[in-house]
Amino acid sequence: MPPVGSLDNINMNDAFQNTIVKDMQSTGLIPVFNHSDIDVAKGVIEACYKGGVRVFEFTNRSANAPEIFGQLKRYAEQFEGLSLGIGTVFNIEKTKEFLDLGAEFIVSPAMIPEMGIYCKENNAIWIPGCGSVTEIFNAKQHGAKLVKIFPGNVLGAGFVKSAKAVFPELAIMPTGGVAPTDENLRSWFDAGVICVGMGSKLIPKELLAKNDYAGLETIVRNTIATIDKIRK
Repeated sequence: MPPVGSLDNINMNDAFQNTIVKDMQSTGLIPVFNHSDIDVAKGVIEACYKGGVRVFEFTNRSANAPEIFGQLKRYAEQFEGLSLGIGTVFNIEKTKEFLDLGAEFIVSPAMIPEMGIYCKENNAIWIPGCGSVTEIFNAKQHGAKLVKIFPGNVLGAGFVKSAKAVFPELAIMPTGGVAPTDENLRSWFDAGVICVGMGSKLIPKELLAKNDYAGLETIVRNTIATIDKIRK
């Protein structure tokens, strides 16, 4: 019997998309990060990869995000099996821009139907942010195979459990308020998520200020180990 939140019964037409989403499930952790300094961004993505991450979400939260993302995409080519996507996207124009830069998936904090239609037409993974059963239903209608529950700290694991009762096959990723602790992670995975998105609680500014990428690698590795332990 497939585990809670398994993708085994989800029909995904494109093998490449299937691989990326299964990688999300396999590690259970998606770092969510933005920085306007390419050297910092490179250091973070390398530390996360060494720590076991195979799917990384850079976010469109700075004026030079497209420039940084393009450089980061080229830099990430050296890391075998790493998929790099873009988050905090709100319209088709930015969706097209980042897909042209090589984004392998598009994440939005909101459920924007025209983005779903565009991504489906262009064979791209679209992960919309949803905060209600209605939004989840509409996201599925527009081709989403995975939805982002946002903000996670407001909606909570209880919302995931309720959504899974209505959409048992649904793949869910919460972001916002997810912490790298056994208690917090256990609440999400017990509720049925396939992975979690984590930003500043995974990648503390204090470590970045010291260029402590070895410390970041340790946090990432320990977080993935905690997720593995919870799942077992």
